[in-house]
Amino acid sequence: MNTPSITPSNAPLNAPWRASILGSQLAELLRRPGRLVTTGMSVLVAAFVVFATVMAQQITTNTTLDRFRGTPEAVSLVATAGDSHVSAATLKKIRALPGVAEAVGRVDSGAPLAGPFEHWLALRSDPGSGPLSQVRLVKGSYPEHAGQIAVNRRAAEELELTPGTRTTLLVPDRKDTDKTVKVTVTVTGVVKSTATADQQSGGYTTDAHIGTLADLPGYQHVDIRARKHFPAAQLSQQIRDILPTGVTLTSGSALRAQEEHDAVSGDMQELFRLISVFLAVAVGAAALVATSTFRIVFAQRLRQLALLRAIGAPQRRLAAALAVEGALVGAVAGTLGVLIALGAGHLAPLVARDLSAPGFPVTDAALVVVGTTLVTVGAVLAPALSAARVSPLQALRTAGTVGGETRIRPARLTAGLLFAAAATGLAALPGQDTSDRDLAMMSLVASAALAFLALIALGPLVVRPVLAVTGWPLRRLGATGRLAVSGVGGTPRRAAAVSVVVALGVALVSGALVSLACLSGYMERANAVEAPADFRVAADGKGLDSTVVRQFAASPALTHVTGYRTVQVKAAGGEFEVSDLDPEALPTGRQIDAATGSLGDLGPGHAVLSADTAEHLGVTAGDALSLGGVRLTVAATLHGAGPGLANVLVVPADLDRMGAAKNASGIFADAAGDGFAARGKAQRALESIIRTHVPDPDDVSVSVLSEARDSDRETVRLMGTTALGLVALTVLIAVVGVTATTSLTAIERTREFGLLRALGLGGGALRRTITMEAGLYGVLGGVLGLALGVPYAWLLIRVAVTEAPLRLPGAQLLLVFAGLAALTALAGLLPARRAGRITPMTALGNAE
Repeated sequence: MNTPSITPSNAPLNAPWRASILGSQLAELLRRPGRLVTTGMSVLVAAFVVFATVMAQQITTNTTLDRFRGTPEAVSLVATAGDSHVSAATLKKIRALPGVAEAVGRVDSGAPLAGPFEHWLALRSDPGSGPLSQVRLVKGSYPEHAGQIAVNRRAAEELELTPGTRTTLLVPDRKDTDKTVKVTVTVTGVVKSTATADQQSGGYTTDAHIGTLADLPGYQHVDIRARKHFPAAQLSQQIRDILPTGVTLTSGSALRAQEEHDAVSGDMQELFRLISVFLAVAVGAAALVATSTFRIVFAQRLRQLALLRAIGAPQRRLAAALAVEGALVGAVAGTLGVLIALGAGHLAPLVARDLSAPGFPVTDAALVVVGTTLVTVGAVLAPALSAARVSPLQALRTAGTVGGETRIRPARLTAGLLFAAAATGLAALPGQDTSDRDLAMMSLVASAALAFLALIALGPLVVRPVLAVTGWPLRRLGATGRLAVSGVGGTPRRAAAVSVVVALGVALVSGALVSLACLSGYMERANAVEAPADFRVAADGKGLDSTVVRQFAASPALTHVTGYRTVQVKAAGGEFEVSDLDPEALPTGRQIDAATGSLGDLGPGHAVLSADTAEHLGVTAGDALSLGGVRLTVAATLHGAGPGLANVLVVPADLDRMGAAKNASGIFADAAGDGFAARGKAQRALESIIRTHVPDPDDVSVSVLSEARDSDRETVRLMGTTALGLVALTVLIAVVGVTATTSLTAIERTREFGLLRALGLGGGALRRTITMEAGLYGVLGGVLGLALGVPYAWLLIRVAVTEAPLRLPGAQLLLVFAGLAALTALAGLLPARRAGRITPMTALGNAE
């Protein structure tokens, strides 16, 4: 038998040899598909997240168009009146044309309900059924005759306009527009609008009967549905011949295209632009995880790579083969991620029927697969070049892997220190001058990015002291704890690579939580000043006597009724409103923070001043001043205005000394319950008491303050949900990275685990050890992430909203820290179970 020749390591390879190198690597990849799955998991998750966002954008856009657009899909042509109108006679002529299947006159108007206090009801015309209808009946029946309306859910709850009830509208008199006439209508049903979100109470009737309710002589526009197969050009010309001057005719498809443009622009476009930023962060995190896992996988195959080097494989060809392997992993993982996201996107409308189905964006899918492949190739390059430099002598060693490196190269150390110095310098810039807010924000964002790069470079050095502190409780648990800490600390570069990804997720989550807490504090403080209660009743003239105030307080529909008096006082060239409203009398009073002094010092001879008043008078807490002939000491100054927008707060006795009337200037009150129905009941109770107990009700006004407050809360809630949902993507990828690292590490340390079993360590103890190691990655990442996220969130908030209080949501941050440690520990359960089944003989008999 002939002995095959061995090509020297520095000899060039011919084409068959080149193919054999690539083939050997692919064969090794397919021989152990578990490694393929583990290595590509983070890339698969990233591909899923990116393409799921594409599907979400399509679902959101389609849902917006289908549910909230003004032009139904069945509309062929739209006649828009502009400053003119389309009369009922013109609408009748349009309907009579042979090519018109249906035509609907549209009116968007409104009228107040009769009573001493006006409740506005928006009025719209709609057929109630059919292809051109924009409402869906929920309860009762749709109006068929004059004097009937259907209402939306808000009107039904807030104004108690349920089916069968009668109400009176104040409609402008056509003969004298300065006067109104009363029109009594009967509510026949409750509808849900599919044309506009029900932001206000609304009523609907047919176009034939809207004329008796609206303040318009005709229709603002007409929706026209053409008959099938009728020539569009001919129908358009026939309609134009009928329409009066000033009325334009537009195709329904053109209007829908404009609405689609509007739907994906504005706030929605900004939202998806923000999402793209977080997606870039998530993809970067996936690349870091992929780099770490490829490094581990290649380290486990050092002997095989060394054998290839020994038989003549050059570094360049070997690195290229490993890069192709990475590209294959990226392509497979990207394709699977796209397919899973595609299935989830089309399943979502079946589960949530209010959502519209997405399409099949083939181009986007191909781009995502190509992108994930390129990201994976980029992630595999550094590990591939490092692995290709393996010495052929490594093939003679018995170990299949190399020990964890405990040092970092001087170039990496220098780069890390430079990044840290640059991050510190940029973070200090906004503290010097925040006049240019955009520049300050960009400076802080750049500083945060450089700080994270510094953490990546210096991670192996930073991990050691952090592990020394965080690992102390585990060492106290006995042998398993000490083994877990030593297992993580024995490979600091690996621990740093995984912990940095976890730290990125924790930094984003903690930063979002701190930012939301600060913004919520800012909103609460502003609402405590501008809208301290659901309602404000203000009285001119003689004010509200004590009997009326007691009636308000006794009403079961009201709570937290607080009366107050005001007086106008001149001082230092200005006029100020002084009030005896007690900030602690309303629940929102605790949200008001003092800029100087303490609100608790408010008492006889003391006053609380708004920020503008204190600045105008040049005083601060502890200073003396004179208002209305009364000497006072400043107990506190506020960050902004006082509750109810008062300039100065004093106790009732001091307000009496300033000459204030005995009757209350007004009251603040909350509804006894939540929701539109409770608030509507509370408002009716206020109005009833005013009508029956106030001599001149026209001198009293009721302001609903809760709507603005609810809008602010909803804004913060949506921001919080969106932000936390986005940053959770990075956390998901981090947990996947911990799972992959723990799984690959368990394979790499098979002989080590077998030796521990041979020395008497039980399978349960070994499983606990590996689970603790996985949890330690979460603990390390949590500490590093909080150290980055919390300070930068404070800095960003201080620049973005200077008036926002700095609040630290300690309980939420602790929950995030503990939850992430638990998640990463759970991520190690499966590898731990596999390792626990290793027998001493099997482990000691394996070379790898």
